Amino acid sequence: MEKLHDAERRIEDLRREIAEHDRKYYLEAAPSITDQEYDALYRELGELESKYPQLITPESPTQRVSGSPLDVFHQISHRTPMLSLDNTYSKEELAEFFRRLQRLLPKSVIDAVIEPKVDGVALSVFYRRGFLEYAATRGNGVAGDDVTQNIRTIRAVPLRLQDPAPEEVEIRGEVFLPKKAFAALNAERKQAGEPLFANPRNTAAGSLKQLDPALVRKRHLSAIFYGLGHILGQEVATHRESLQHLKHWGLPTHSRVWVARSVEEVVQAVEDLGRVRHDFPFETDGAVVKVDRHDLREDLGYTSKAPRWAIAFKYEPERAETRILLIEVQVGRSGKLTPVANLEPVLVSGTTVSRATLHNGEEIKRKDVRVGDVVRIEKAGEIIPAVVEVLKDRRTGVEEIFEMPTHCPSCGQAVVGVQGQVDVRCVNPECPEQVRRRLEHFAHKGALDIEGLGEVVVGQLVQKGLVRRIDQIYELSEGKLAQLERMGRKSISNLLNGIEASKRQPLWRLIFGLGILHVGSTAARELANFFGTMDALANASLEQLCRVPNTGEVVASSISDWFQNENNRSLIAGLKRHDLNFGESDASETSSNKLQGTAWVITGTLGKPRGEIEQIIRRNGGRVSGNLSRKTDYLLVGNEAGSKLEKANKLGVKIIDEMNFWKMIEGKS
Repeated sequence: MEKLHDAERRIEDLRREIAEHDRKYYLEAAPSITDQEYDALYRELGELESKYPQLITPESPTQRVSGSPLDVFHQISHRTPMLSLDNTYSKEELAEFFRRLQRLLPKSVIDAVIEPKVDGVALSVFYRRGFLEYAATRGNGVAGDDVTQNIRTIRAVPLRLQDPAPEEVEIRGEVFLPKKAFAALNAERKQAGEPLFANPRNTAAGSLKQLDPALVRKRHLSAIFYGLGHILGQEVATHRESLQHLKHWGLPTHSRVWVARSVEEVVQAVEDLGRVRHDFPFETDGAVVKVDRHDLREDLGYTSKAPRWAIAFKYEPERAETRILLIEVQVGRSGKLTPVANLEPVLVSGTTVSRATLHNGEEIKRKDVRVGDVVRIEKAGEIIPAVVEVLKDRRTGVEEIFEMPTHCPSCGQAVVGVQGQVDVRCVNPECPEQVRRRLEHFAHKGALDIEGLGEVVVGQLVQKGLVRRIDQIYELSEGKLAQLERMGRKSISNLLNGIEASKRQPLWRLIFGLGILHVGSTAARELANFFGTMDALANASLEQLCRVPNTGEVVASSISDWFQNENNRSLIAGLKRHDLNFGESDASETSSNKLQGTAWVITGTLGKPRGEIEQIIRRNGGRVSGNLSRKTDYLLVGNEAGSKLEKANKLGVKIIDEMNFWKMIEGKS
């Protein structure tokens, strides 16, 4: 990199790569590289720009705080900028950071506070006279997304501070998904046959992007606070004093912090934190070291993007060595083939790991993964750990090269690849493994809720060939079920009753149970509300599908492709022959047409549970959505209504309170 033009070309490549990773991380909450890999790119760019300062431009990632606010949210300007921190993975660099502080402040005793670095979403909350006024994400450091309504659903965030509170205060913290809540959420998704979330941080970020606060509330997010931005009406001299104020005001803070006055104590504190970091309810990827006294912080000042008085030390992702015993291929509900490594059990991040994902055949070839290899696996918040490195120098010559199967391991039919994708799929609609997974999803309590049709029974039905397609469960009889193990007369009777009862389930449950790619329970409700019947949905054009609230082109295309598939159309016909509710029963349950053709959005706290109110609206002919638009007829407003009220006024949507709503239902208005 000696020549200027070589440096210029590399700098431009780095800027483009970093910008793309920023987009994936901040706008999509779907990073494609690790933090350590990202930091390496950022550091290389900074070193090149230091060597060739004439190549620095205002738009370079090093000249601003990374990240851009989402356009779909209203923007809020921070009272004081939310700067990022310089970070390091090196204890030597950490020690040098503190020595530099001592050189810059030779006459001062420097107390450093060391805290866990929460692996979540940075947040700023603003209170005026003790009341929560707004909450915003970091965004670009100057302005962030207005997530007030979503934050109000988090119980860890007080709506009112305990007295005495300052006139105004801007508080900094982190939103996170507790590890237990994350595990429970993924357990529910696994049971429902839905894709698992990758890690708590991405799930928290995606949750805050949701437009419906009711959905955010179900995610059970939490928050922790660690500092002040703007404050009016109160003086705070140290960081530890600010933590005491936060705790007094009713805001959650770290259960433990460390204080150090020397290089040795700082390094020791970071090591001590590292030993207990898995005990916290949140994921933590490092430690934050910051100067305690605020006057010393002012003396030290800031660079263009970070304070000089703080640094983040990041722990290396936890890895372990083990051996691959076997590589097996799993067949998903959609037919996708995924290779998974069975490992000699090994302890990683506090849990015993015996399986690791290998993603796809191309990944296996790229890393040259073989059965019998000694490998390093990493579990940095992921559900299934991944193989990150093959220790090829440990090979003995007995390792076996693995090839992805050309035929489905479940049904034996030839697999096919999709142009432009690395995945291969089994396209046999009667593939036993696909049938099993689809049937489990169909019968799950979140879909058709068929009592008695659990994993064990489903497995036997598929194994014995009694069910090769979902609609065939409605052809089961007492005689057929008697062939199954541990199925007595009472169990058979309960199952047949459950199957019969599923025919009366509302349309949205049937749509969800079909397992259409990208269509979860919320999308299924929207589709059922919009089209009314299965026939209308099945025959909808792409343009019509895109008009459904929260349904973009990707989801619309997935739905359209599903209904155009001949096997799926045959399945729909089979379900119709068995008299499942295709929307007609939903219509017959309508108690009146008082709200016929009207679109409703609900905000605030009402006298009855929101789900009950939604059901009443539907039974009286109305449609409920989580999105407010010009197509909305009524905004039903309860206590503590938020930004939707203001938006409704701007859009000209009619606003109605709960008292007048009940008058409409009772026919008195």
